[in-house]
Amino acid sequence: MSSETIIYIIIAGITALFLALFQYIYKSKLKSNLKYLLTGLRTLSILGILLLLINPKFESYSYDDEKPNLVLAVDNSESISYLNQNENAEAVIESLRSNEDLKERFIIKTFSFGKNISENDSLSYSEKQSNISNTLKQLGEVYKNETAPIVLISDGNQTFGADYSFTSKAVNQEIYPIILGDSTKYSDLSIKQLNVNRYVFLKNQFPIEIIANYNGDESVDSELMIYSGDNVVFRKSLQFDASKTSEIISTALPANRVGVKTYRVEISPIEGERNTVNNSKSFGVEVIEQKTNIAIVSESLHPDLGTLKKSIESNEQRSASILKPNEFSEKINDFQLVILYQPNDRFNNVFKIINKENLNTFIITGLTSDYTFLNSIETNFKHKITNQTEDFQPILNRNYSTFIIDNINFEGFPPLKSEFGNVQFSVPNEIILSKMVNGIDIKQAMLSTFEIDNKKHALLSGEGIWRWRAQSYLDSGSFEDFDNFIGKLIQYLSSNKKRNRLNVDYQSFYNGNEDVVISAQYFNKSFEFDDSAALTIVLKNKDTNNLREVPLLLNNSNYSVDLSGIEAGTYDFTIKHNEENVSASGTFEVIEYNVEQQFLNADVTKLNTLAENSNGKAFFYNQTTDIINKLLADTRYQITQKSTKNIVPLIDWKYLLGIIGLSLFAEWFIRKYNGLI
Repeated sequence: MSSETIIYIIIAGITALFLALFQYIYKSKLKSNLKYLLTGLRTLSILGILLLLINPKFESYSYDDEKPNLVLAVDNSESISYLNQNENAEAVIESLRSNEDLKERFIIKTFSFGKNISENDSLSYSEKQSNISNTLKQLGEVYKNETAPIVLISDGNQTFGADYSFTSKAVNQEIYPIILGDSTKYSDLSIKQLNVNRYVFLKNQFPIEIIANYNGDESVDSELMIYSGDNVVFRKSLQFDASKTSEIISTALPANRVGVKTYRVEISPIEGERNTVNNSKSFGVEVIEQKTNIAIVSESLHPDLGTLKKSIESNEQRSASILKPNEFSEKINDFQLVILYQPNDRFNNVFKIINKENLNTFIITGLTSDYTFLNSIETNFKHKITNQTEDFQPILNRNYSTFIIDNINFEGFPPLKSEFGNVQFSVPNEIILSKMVNGIDIKQAMLSTFEIDNKKHALLSGEGIWRWRAQSYLDSGSFEDFDNFIGKLIQYLSSNKKRNRLNVDYQSFYNGNEDVVISAQYFNKSFEFDDSAALTIVLKNKDTNNLREVPLLLNNSNYSVDLSGIEAGTYDFTIKHNEENVSASGTFEVIEYNVEQQFLNADVTKLNTLAENSNGKAFFYNQTTDIINKLLADTRYQITQKSTKNIVPLIDWKYLLGIIGLSLFAEWFIRKYNGLI
């Protein structure tokens, strides 16, 4: 309470006493001591009212003990059970969670992780992949402003994500790995890496690169073979010793038949080898007849051109060429789609060729586009010319029905720069992205598609999509989401397939360590997306003839089903509507490969590096007493006392109002009882 407030209270007290004395003492006819009681009651009433007007504030303090967090991150991947460490993991968890001293010092939180992290106590050791790096980053974000040492219970064998040994730089916590496994090195041959393109063209040869590793000190001989079914299509003898621990084997195989072709690479095991699972690896290629060629026509250089080319060619089935307008006419027969980047009057001949050849187009406008020329040559739309520029942010149309769009956070992407003015279409069109200015949807098309005379077209108003690809990488750690979006747009524009009420998105084959996710979109008879449809997938294993029926779940603008974990093999599937006679079918193959069974022991080196980089310390699973003592003795993890300051104004104290009312009533009652009223 301030000194100024105290002075006001003193003045209020003197004023209240003075007024009460003036009424009951000064020239009062009361002779009994009753006048002193009435004076006290009146003083109390007036003082209470004046205090409410002054409304002084009182401070109070409360104290709480705040424990630091102790985070247990447990590896729930298959490699734990494959190395027979699941019982050791359970014993470590039980020792830490049941220790009374730890419970008194810390708030213990348990998380399990595979490819993703979850907060639960249920451990099955069945996750197909493990991402230690992402787990540590997420825990670092959750406990960013708290004291929370992380105990990582794992074998250190990561199969997905960035190198975790340096992740500690982004995690402001000490990390204490508990190593499940031992550091004993056994002689072992393995296929460390296999590089092959996903797609290959008919009657071509496709390259294969295999990296074979050897752990051991003795000289050994082995043989590498590539099988197609039961036939050996390639073989090579290998020799390893203590100084030669790896070899790169390169070859090329012919592609003689369209479709998915699977192969198996094997290295003959050496005598006494403990783990032979990592001696073989299967892979697949899809043989296609031709590549889709796209022309990107531009008069000037811009970062968007490189972005488009990289996104298009992220799928090996497609190729993109950046051309000047005068170069396009010489190669017209090579392309199935033309991207016109910021056209001007030098594109006049390009448009004539496109109309003559009935080619599909994707027009992108920006700050250097000639809108007068574009309006004169285009009959499908007109762009209002204002000679003013604006930054527009995108808003995704969740009801876009032409092809399936993945859930991308377009609203978080940087704005595109474009001419301020609306585009008026003279043909029916579907909006993929609309424009937003200062957080307001202005209901104008940014990216839209339309079909006319059996030709497909798209229009993007705005330059700067290279920033979108960069933002996509910052959001997800890869360019995959943005590249898939551009890929689907290009696939739609370069195809002459008619629209279907049920569209299905899937891969022709999946590696055993990939997520098997199939997506679908269902439209009513007016080709409007139906978010109340009941879709089911009927899955048939062609090897065993086993049938499986699974419902598809609505996921924003599409339906999807996750079939990850199904057995390796070839599958036929049919997605059908449960109430209408609408269905779509396909075939895919799951190639056998269990990445979690490729390890022979724990990765002690990386776990030790992780501990050192985070100022923590690594322990083996049989050293739980040591880590408990270490955590309890560390002065960084003390219980802290947290004080909370509460400021309460007097007007919130309801009892004062009761005291004022009670004193006024008592004064009235005494005066009434004694006949003074």
